[in-house]
Amino acid sequence: MASTSQQNEEEPGSSSVVNPVDEVRAMTWGSELKEDVFLRWSQGFVFSDDEPMALLQYEGGPCAIIAPLQAFLVKNLLFSQESQCEEGTESWRQTNGDQRKHLLLCAMQDVISSVSSGSYFLVLQEDKQELTIENVAGSSDGEPTHVTFHRNLRIQTYKSEDELRGALMTTYHMFVGHGGVLLFLYSVLLTKGLAVIQEEMEDPSEPLIDGIYGHGNQCLINLMVTGRAVSNVFDHEKDVAGLQMKGISKQSLIGFLTILENLKYCEVGTLLKNPNYPIWLLASETHLTVFFSRELALVATETKWEEARRVFSEYDTEGSGFIQCAMLQNVLEALELVAVPEYVEFMTQRLDPEKCGIVLQNMFMAEFFPDEPDRLLPEYFTVYHYNGISRSNPNSKVMFLKGRGSAPNPGELEVLTEATPLKSCLRTKWPTFEADWENNVKPSIN
Repeated sequence: MASTSQQNEEEPGSSSVVNPVDEVRAMTWGSELKEDVFLRWSQGFVFSDDEPMALLQYEGGPCAIIAPLQAFLVKNLLFSQESQCEEGTESWRQTNGDQRKHLLLCAMQDVISSVSSGSYFLVLQEDKQELTIENVAGSSDGEPTHVTFHRNLRIQTYKSEDELRGALMTTYHMFVGHGGVLLFLYSVLLTKGLAVIQEEMEDPSEPLIDGIYGHGNQCLINLMVTGRAVSNVFDHEKDVAGLQMKGISKQSLIGFLTILENLKYCEVGTLLKNPNYPIWLLASETHLTVFFSRELALVATETKWEEARRVFSEYDTEGSGFIQCAMLQNVLEALELVAVPEYVEFMTQRLDPEKCGIVLQNMFMAEFFPDEPDRLLPEYFTVYHYNGISRSNPNSKVMFLKGRGSAPNPGELEVLTEATPLKSCLRTKWPTFEADWENNVKPSIN
């Protein structure tokens, strides 16, 4: 283990050494850091008094860190061997004390380890006393809080996960104290490597946090969820006008869905829609929340029939149940079916005998995938939603809102209820998703 101070001495005959704290600060905030935005990010990881395992978010902005960490916390709470609890019970909601601390530390280690290439860095406060707004602001004559905060940072290096685990335990008080979210963010960035992050981003000059509104960008969210700071959420890479655009390279532990896909602004690939665990970040235009379940069938491997319906729906941009005949070849290619021009022309005539210029989804499925598989999802399943901002929760209490979800096959559906923002987000994965929430609450993704 080696320690690196925030200040680096000049080497004889050389220019001043670049300070890594200055570098990570510049990558995070850009050239200008507004005091009010910084203060919104200056909280620690704090648990709700009303839900022992729910993290609080005091102001808009740090959800880009808090929500992913909450998702990993839920993953460890529900699915680790040591945390298994009886099906049908909610004893996990009563976790407290040392076990709660342990699960938070495990979630932090999950994220840091996912970005590491062999070494680990923690950014810590110079003194081991928790800094508060009052004593930081009062430590310098009129100096902005963020200047004092960054001056009092040091960097600690570790060579193994065991060393990292021990260090997180001994410095736990710093991460739950004032500024803890930023200490964790900076630790993740330095462990990943700033140069590597810049290589993965499409625009390395763009700060990870918006300087005006304080929201984390998609690169930061992807880094927290997948370990890579790419700018896009589609699968693998895409050639767009000659540019290779980087997307998600492998299945993630935690998923991601966004209302922006419902609005046709982006495409979330299957690697994020179908994570290892039934836990998803839900993105509104400005905020991140968490949707989760204990029902592992929600992340079961997609069947060819389900894939075919999904791919067809991607080309049916209006959700009208048909595509233009001109798109048939694209659909066949996407499903790795025969797509030579002669065959496409033959199938076009077969699927559109009236020459209306469209291919109905039902006819397409009956022709290529006639045998619908047995239903994998149960008829109903228990779901939960988390929003860390108190004012976005019933009675301003941050709690896991519980509901009964369903996603019937389209042929079984009589009517689809009006879409709330939450449903619009979830229907990008389950087009027929419905939920009845306890006490008739309406979960907010804002």
